[in-house]
Amino acid sequence: MNSSEAFGAGPSRSDPAVSPPGSLLDVLNIAAVVLDAQGHIVFWSPQAEELFGYTAHEALGRFAGRLLVQEQDLGTVIELFTEVMEGSGSWSGVFPVRHKDGTTLLVEFRNMRLTDQAGAAYALGIASDRNVVRSVERNLALSARLVSQSPIGHAVLDTDLRYVTVNPALERIIGLPADRHAGRHIRETEPFRDMEAVESAMRRVLETGSPLLDQFATGQDPDAPEQERAWSVSYYRLEDSVGKVLGVVTSVVDVTERHRTATEAARARHRLALVADASVRIGTTLDLGQTARELAEVSVPELADVAAVDVLDSVLDSRRTPVEQPGGGATFRALAVAAGHPSEAVTAADPPGETAKYEPDRLVTQCVSSGRPVLVARVTAQDLPRIARDAAAAGTLARAGVHSYLAVPLIARGEVLGALDLKRDRNPLPFTEDDVLLAGELAARAAVCIDNARWFQRERNTALTLQRSLLPARPPQQRWMEVAYRYQPAQAAGEVGGDWFDVIPLPGDKTALVVGDVMGSGITAAAAMGQLRTATRTLAALELDPAQLLGHLDAIASELESSFATCVYAVHDPRRGECLVSTAGHLPPVLIRAGAAPRLLELPTGAPLGVGGVRFDTTRFPLAPGDRLVLYTDGLVETRDEPIDSRLETLLSLLGDQVRPLETTCDVLLGSLREPGDHDDVALLIARIRSDALPGDPAGHAATAPD
Repeated sequence: MNSSEAFGAGPSRSDPAVSPPGSLLDVLNIAAVVLDAQGHIVFWSPQAEELFGYTAHEALGRFAGRLLVQEQDLGTVIELFTEVMEGSGSWSGVFPVRHKDGTTLLVEFRNMRLTDQAGAAYALGIASDRNVVRSVERNLALSARLVSQSPIGHAVLDTDLRYVTVNPALERIIGLPADRHAGRHIRETEPFRDMEAVESAMRRVLETGSPLLDQFATGQDPDAPEQERAWSVSYYRLEDSVGKVLGVVTSVVDVTERHRTATEAARARHRLALVADASVRIGTTLDLGQTARELAEVSVPELADVAAVDVLDSVLDSRRTPVEQPGGGATFRALAVAAGHPSEAVTAADPPGETAKYEPDRLVTQCVSSGRPVLVARVTAQDLPRIARDAAAAGTLARAGVHSYLAVPLIARGEVLGALDLKRDRNPLPFTEDDVLLAGELAARAAVCIDNARWFQRERNTALTLQRSLLPARPPQQRWMEVAYRYQPAQAAGEVGGDWFDVIPLPGDKTALVVGDVMGSGITAAAAMGQLRTATRTLAALELDPAQLLGHLDAIASELESSFATCVYAVHDPRRGECLVSTAGHLPPVLIRAGAAPRLLELPTGAPLGVGGVRFDTTRFPLAPGDRLVLYTDGLVETRDEPIDSRLETLLSLLGDQVRPLETTCDVLLGSLREPGDHDDVALLIARIRSDALPGDPAGHAATAPD
């Protein structure tokens, strides 16, 4: 295939075409001269006139040796002429020629003998300026050497995007010999994944003439089809000296290592971003289940398609042994499951809250037993029974297309708490060692939060148990008083507080009602509450005035370490039909009287218990049969986003139904005023004065009660 045919520009026998100027022959400006057997010029081309300076009129018929050769070179010329005409029939080389202006010009010659029909001999001389020839030769040699030895792949394609030539570098890149490129369309050979984009780019360059530089492309490695390679590709339009479009040149630079480095850097940034996101999203509360859900949710879909968090049941039972002895199984409690997309694989996981025992051959058991990650990059049918909880779940995972599995241990403070279980079914890539590192980083951060949550849960349960044990199990119903009560711990993951209530029978059918709130939380607050409640019951038996009793409690609280408390203490005397009440920094009780709107008692607030040396006041007010008295702690009405006055108005409005039973009233108040996530506990006590004493009442008691 010659070059003109290769570029689709050469005339065919059936369709001759005029070649436009600008070809290599035009660049060389080749002159033609014909001499007869005696050495006279018989033909003279226009290029000869341009090269030697003589017109055809001046040259034709002249003896060429005298016209074109210096005197000292004449003998040599005659010998060469004789050799061509009588000897070898041709000669080529460089010879000095005299220009018309008298200068000497070195000319590249190709001389050969011609014979006509009559047998007459002639000499044809084809000549070109040696400097021009050498320049073209250098350019061609340089181009050929650069292209052939360049580490950059080069290819020339014609206007139909069929290969004309490729260099050795491109052969290596594409993995196809040069002779198998020739004449093939680019789609038949290139390894690029997006061939439509490559072909579109080449046609755009052909149309516009504007090169496209450093276009990124990826494709398969010819030597390792499972690996990806990357190239930087540039396209240039190829034109001759007069602008005729010959085709397109493409250069291909292998940038696989740079691409891999950039990819790794991008993955590293992504991992850092995911870890940073996890730092924000995991451990927002001290709730164990919520922390586990946060870990599962941050793991999908960036790391896995399905994620599950399971902890060892022994960890939740406060046993510090990390897992049963090696060789035994492990019992897990499922805490959370999350999926990045709807997947049947979710149903194969243990439902949150349930426990399951896994035998030693299960991968998750091996993970927590060894304290090391377990990676199955490509899951086979033989692996699924060791991943799933049972045969049915293994079938579910198979139908879901789970093809890669990873389990990493949750380790905090040297103890294995459980495992983060990861599966891929939609993401086509298998888990890699990089994924193991990322999952391990997430698990390590989450494990500390989980450990904090479980220890907090234990402390909270301990404090709650202590507090409940110190509260009255069921205050006795009084002869002249019906009582309903509620204690509700904080609904958020906050610590247990020190709220308490009490109903204390006193001599003379009197009844003391107490509601208090120790500031702070946890076991310390619960213990202080127990001490103050015990002291209150002891002091109440002395029938002290409420203000005096609070004074003694203040002295006791001031001796407790960092303990302050608010308290309201009221004593109902059915014989006098009155109530005595004193408060220590506590919210006022609500009085509900038949035929009147509920109202807050106007009482001196007083300072909290524990301040020391504070004076308290006692307020006396009538309390008749049918009246109700509501005592409560601030957790019932205080919120972070509403004024306390507004909340107290809401409380009064909820107490407006005087027909409602006391137990129902307690439920209404808690259901209306409490919200999910409240950070304070509540003690609530409602007392209604009876109009008739309970059976067994001594005669005359009812008669002395006020109307």
